[in-house]
Amino acid sequence: MALGGGFWLTQNKVLPGTYQNFISKARAFVNLSDRGYAAQPMALDWGVDDAVMTVTKEDMQKDSLKIFGYDYTHPKLKGIRDLFKGALVVFFYKLNLGGSKATNELATANYKGVRGNDITITVQANVDEPTIWDVKTLLAGTLVDEQYAVATAADLKANDFVSFKTTTTLAATAGSPLIGGANGATALTAGTPHQMALDELEAYGFNTIGCLSEDPIIKSLYVEYTKRIRDEVGGKFQLIGHKLGAIDHEGVIDIQNDANGDGEEKFGAVYWVSGVQAGVAVNQSNTNRTYNGEHEIDLSETKTQPQLSLLLNTGKYVFHRVGSEINVLEDVNTFTSFRTDKNEDFSFNQTIRVLDQLAIDTAHLFNTRYLGKVPNDTDGRISLWNDIGKHRGEMQRIRAIQNYDKEKLLVGQGESKRAVVIQEEVINTLTMSQLYVTTMVA
Repeated sequence: MALGGGFWLTQNKVLPGTYQNFISKARAFVNLSDRGYAAQPMALDWGVDDAVMTVTKEDMQKDSLKIFGYDYTHPKLKGIRDLFKGALVVFFYKLNLGGSKATNELATANYKGVRGNDITITVQANVDEPTIWDVKTLLAGTLVDEQYAVATAADLKANDFVSFKTTTTLAATAGSPLIGGANGATALTAGTPHQMALDELEAYGFNTIGCLSEDPIIKSLYVEYTKRIRDEVGGKFQLIGHKLGAIDHEGVIDIQNDANGDGEEKFGAVYWVSGVQAGVAVNQSNTNRTYNGEHEIDLSETKTQPQLSLLLNTGKYVFHRVGSEINVLEDVNTFTSFRTDKNEDFSFNQTIRVLDQLAIDTAHLFNTRYLGKVPNDTDGRISLWNDIGKHRGEMQRIRAIQNYDKEKLLVGQGESKRAVVIQEEVINTLTMSQLYVTTMVA
């Protein structure tokens, strides 16, 4: 029987035996990161307090009552439905600061907010055994939980909406409402909840974040946050806001149109734009995309060609009428100070999506496959060169970039022995948006 065995790095073994390494065949990195992730701080009547809620499109459709306190079709969820017209996953942060949970002698709502006041608890004697109880929880008259044959309050189990007070003596009641639920300071009245939301969301990766406010100070907070994270931290997302002013930054999309339906917030279009900008594919544009949201879009400032030209030249994201439909004029951001090293291509959101995709995927590739794992020598850098080149080839295959020359991709050692420096040339692809025709008539 051989005594030696196992893995080897150098041929320095002493005992006889077989030393064998099992190595996976090298496979180039071609993964493209998913899109469709949005972040949305907003005032809510119900939901998790002081934490980010991760909600998928499926969650929204199946469990909106449990998550937001309202069924999917409720008018209160109009904005959230618009968000999910494009987004696949949304990171919500409930802006309500302070507030209180509704309560009564039997139970306490699970979350702060006014929706807790619509919860009612009924206690009735059990039909078969009158000395024990049937306890039901109703939300706005809809049965959401029922527990039969309960002897004491200690036997009650918390549900998605309330936690029961286990020391209470049960007694028959046709309906005992919870009271005292309050939202506290909301998006329209205080900046502190927004700052708390942005601090929490900094740990998450998303494609867009929406600013739901008309307060200039709060809007400025979101703009400066976006600039800092994009330019200094390296997070790649775009801010969606409404009439933000003169911003001049490729990370900011500024919607010009108001929402003007009865009881609507002027920034109502932010929901839909945040969703579709998050969800649009890296090789696609939202130029001329038809608005299918539920808010009523005001077109009074976007009727004429001079109006549209002026707004477009100042970096505004504009809706206008095309026949019977309302369409996005051009998929642009607020960057307008074009220069030699940063031309008008950076004003198109499709360009920013491509550049963000390259940045996110390259960082993911390096952090998961190379950081602390691969020596910074010629062979290690050649491997990284191959992986990056393969990724760019996939981006070219889906027509997000074009004419990529792998030979112009340089991967070299940086100034320190740990550092790697990359240089490349990328030509992004834009979708067609203008047509110039010359017709010769014989």
